[in-house]
Parts: sequence; structure tokens; C-alpha cells
Amino acid sequence: MSSNMDYTLFSYWRSSCSWRVRIVLSIKNIPHHYHAINLLSGEQKGDEFIEKNPLKQVPYLHGEGVGISQSLAIIHYLEDIQPTPSVLPSTPILRAKMWEICEIINSWIQPLQNLTIINRIEALGGNKTEWAAEVITDGLRAVERVLEQVAGTYCVGDQLTIADACLVPQVYNARRFNVDLTPFPIVSRVTEALLALPEIQRAAPENQPDAVKA
Repeated sequence: MSSNMDYTLFSYWRSSCSWRVRIVLSIKNIPHHYHAINLLSGEQKGDEFIEKNPLKQVPYLHGEGVGISQSLAIIHYLEDIQPTPSVLPSTPILRAKMWEICEIINSWIQPLQNLTIINRIEALGGNKTEWAAEVITDGLRAVERVLEQVAGTYCVGDQLTIADACLVPQVYNARRFNVDLTPFPIVSRVTEALLALPEIQRAAPENQPDAVKA
């Protein structure tokens, strides 16, 4: 990676997708600027940010004169520009199982319980908390099954991978929505091991510049 590369991460402290990227930036120790986008106040809907990302979402990474949206696309890019330490397992089968975990979270759980969807559920008269809890429970059940096959200290053996970057924020959301994690002992064990790591702690919501202090 070029030493004079200048990166800016547009993020919101409690955005789980932004959190994934922050974890990988932290694991790889990639210098970057942090630009907070307040999702609750609707800053992402302003013309200036829409010009960057028409989907009005974070994370958004700017570097090399262009911007990248979507957390997994950003993480792919970060792995390419700084392959050490790698966040990909060493064998094809373990990489496939890692992506399986990532996609359960990225393609199933998170889109169905994100802020836009649960607010729409509430607007239509539904219970957004019950909806989110049901979706998360179903997804974590699938994640637990994969972890039974490949987990070590972390999601895939004893190496930090993209799956770990996806799991930690999702478990945080599970707790926000009062999901019972008792049926998911491996999810819980792996998450606790991850939360003890300095590189994971640096990326945590409460440690971001825009965090709302209790």
C-alpha cells in the first residue's frame, strides 16, 4: 500500500455495516480519516452525500480519487491493497465457509433488520422489535450451524477473518433487540473472544468520534 494514500471512511457509529469496515481497517492498521454521517438526523439524505452514494447508505470509503460503497466491496478492496495481515482463510473450503457466514449476515439478516426496513414495518403498523428479533434469530441459527463445522477461537479457526468482522456487529444488534443468545453457544463464545481483542475494541461503536454517550 502506498504510504501517501489518503482514505476517508464515511460512517455512523452504530451502523453495523460501517462497523465491519472499521474492524478490518483496525486489523490491518490502515490509516484513515473518519467522517461521521448522522443517520438519525437524515444527513445521508442530503444532496452532498447523495452525490457520493445515491443509495444514501454508509459505509462509504473514499480513496485513490474514487469512492466505494457496500461493506464487503470495501473490505475486498482493503484486502487487495494491504494483503497482510490477511482476513481471508488459507484454503478454498475455509474461504467458502467464511463467505457463507458473511452472506447469511450480509444478505439475509442485516437487510431485513436495518433502520429503513424496521421503520417501514412500524409505519405499516407492525412491531419492529419483534420483527427484527425473529429475523436475527433465524439467521443466527444458520450461522451457529456453520460455526459447528469451522469455528476455532474465532469464526473460522484461529485466524481473524471477514466473518468475524460481520459477526460482532450482528451480535450487538441481536442484543439491542433482546434476542436470546442461549441457543447459540458458539456464536456467543466466539463473540466474547473477539470483543477481548484491542483491534476489535478500537472499532466498537462507543469508541467512535460521533458516539452518543449514555
